[in-house]
Amino acid sequence: MLKLLLPVILLMKFSSDWKCVQLGLGVLSALVGFICFHNLHLYSLGFELGLDFVSYIMVYLSGWIMFLVIISSEQVKKKDNFFSMFLFVNLFLLLSLFLSFSALNYLMFYISFEMSLIPTLILILGWGYQPERVQAGVYMLFYTLAMSLPLLGSLMFIYSSSGSLTMGLSSVILEEDYIIFIWYFSSVMAFLVKLPMYMFHLWLPKAHVEAPVAGSMILAGVLLKLGGYGLIRVLFMFQKVSLNFSWVWVSVSLLGGCLVSLLCLRQVDLKSLIAYSSVVHMSMVICGLMIFSWWGLMGAVVVMVGHGLCSSGLFCLANMMYERVGSRSLLISKGMLNLLPSMGLWWFLLSVGNMAAPPTLNLVGEISLIISLVSWSGLSMLGLMFISFFSASYTLYMYSLSQHGIFYNGLYSCSSGKVREYLVLFFHWFPLNVLILNLNLVMGI
Repeated sequence: MLKLLLPVILLMKFSSDWKCVQLGLGVLSALVGFICFHNLHLYSLGFELGLDFVSYIMVYLSGWIMFLVIISSEQVKKKDNFFSMFLFVNLFLLLSLFLSFSALNYLMFYISFEMSLIPTLILILGWGYQPERVQAGVYMLFYTLAMSLPLLGSLMFIYSSSGSLTMGLSSVILEEDYIIFIWYFSSVMAFLVKLPMYMFHLWLPKAHVEAPVAGSMILAGVLLKLGGYGLIRVLFMFQKVSLNFSWVWVSVSLLGGCLVSLLCLRQVDLKSLIAYSSVVHMSMVICGLMIFSWWGLMGAVVVMVGHGLCSSGLFCLANMMYERVGSRSLLISKGMLNLLPSMGLWWFLLSVGNMAAPPTLNLVGEISLIISLVSWSGLSMLGLMFISFFSASYTLYMYSLSQHGIFYNGLYSCSSGKVREYLVLFFHWFPLNVLILNLNLVMGI
């Protein structure tokens, strides 16, 4: 794992050179791609770090999204908005993500999980747009920290009872007692807030709306996946207890997914709409993880990867529109097909991905999740039906309102897309649609 961590630390030294960091991250993400020889067993072991197939996919996604973040944040360099510090914060965030996804020790995972919160907060507070970014940062900080403290107590309790915090060596809890229930909830809630689950999701739209494009891309692309990854790592210890509570998580997530989908149809802020759609996608991921089926796990991993690429690309597009129009309101930034006809194609391709249409990874993941949920309970078909229908509805609403109609007459000039922007969008779309050709890479078959 040092061959991935040392280049990130080395790039921090060159944080004053934008081009060097950009090239270095591109080479690093290619290097992660070359070390793909995974099966279901751990490899690249050493220093309490190691990769299995889920870790590898998440590390690859982190490196790739961070590479695209630096390319799409060219405005920070152009306006000389403390870009050296900006690069340093992003590289530190990437380092904490690499450590989180490759940690083999629960305590190390917890520390790096919390460590990723600090650079995200700095990104929102330092390079955000509106004065409300302070409130958004505080929301994110307190939601995450309030639920993370019980997780630390839970890990200490695991250490005292089983004598080890190494993943796979900690004892599986079989007995059922009220203390075990408290222990289970304190272990799981931190990750459900991070995902985020319905009722604990209020920090996410606020953070997305106030964050710069880099913050939004990394938040949607990778940081939400930390919650799903944490659940995969922690839940196997609580199998017996979790099976008793799976109906709670599934029903709350399906109902919440339907309600948030309806909420998406009322949004006029473009970034807010994309952020709420993330909550809908992640509610299905929670369902897949909580019912302990192989289909559910594989579907959840595929949806996490697909959503990371698709949602990050949509935030990138929203930022491109914001840079030209100066507003994220769908009422002002409509009719863009007249001004940016070539950008309309990318809007269409990424919107198709967001509604899980073929040939995207989201389609495969959602089919797997639907199979697992319907086999677990036929009644869940009702919630899935509404979520699938409404996700198509709000995506079409977003696409049609932003692309069609009469554009705002106050726009006296609007430059077409740059090559850099098309490159970023292509790098989001290409893996999203091409990985479907080699699904055993993503599904670990």
